[in-house]
Amino acid sequence: MNFRSWIKKTQIGRIVWRVIIGVIGGGITVAGAVALLGPGPGILILLAGLGILATEFAWAGRVMMHTKRIAAKAAEKTGMKPWVKYFLISGGAVVSIIAIFIYHSR
Repeated sequence: MNFRSWIKKTQIGRIVWRVIIGVIGGGITVAGAVALLGPGPGILILLAGLGILATEFAWAGRVMMHTKRIAAKAAEKTGMKPWVKYFLISGGAVVSIIAIFIYHSR
C-alpha cells in the first residue's frame, strides 16, 4: 500500500490529501503566473502546477487542456517547421547551459 492510498482511507485523510495537493499545486501555479510577468519559463511552471492540481481537481485538468490548446495554436501560427522549433529550443538550452557554466566558473 502506498502513502497516497494509506492517507485516503478515511474521509479526513482525503480532505487532508486534497488540501496538501491544493497548496503545493496552487503555489507552483502562482509561481508560474509570476514567472509569466518576470523572467522565467512561466507557461511551463504554470502547466506543472495545473498538472499537480489536476491529479485531484477536475477543473484543473480542464484548464490545463485549454491552456495546451491555446499554446498549440500559437505555435502553429509561427509557421515554422517542427524540426526548426526543436533546433532553436535545443540550441537555446545548450547556450544557456554554457552561459551558466561560464558564469559560475568566474
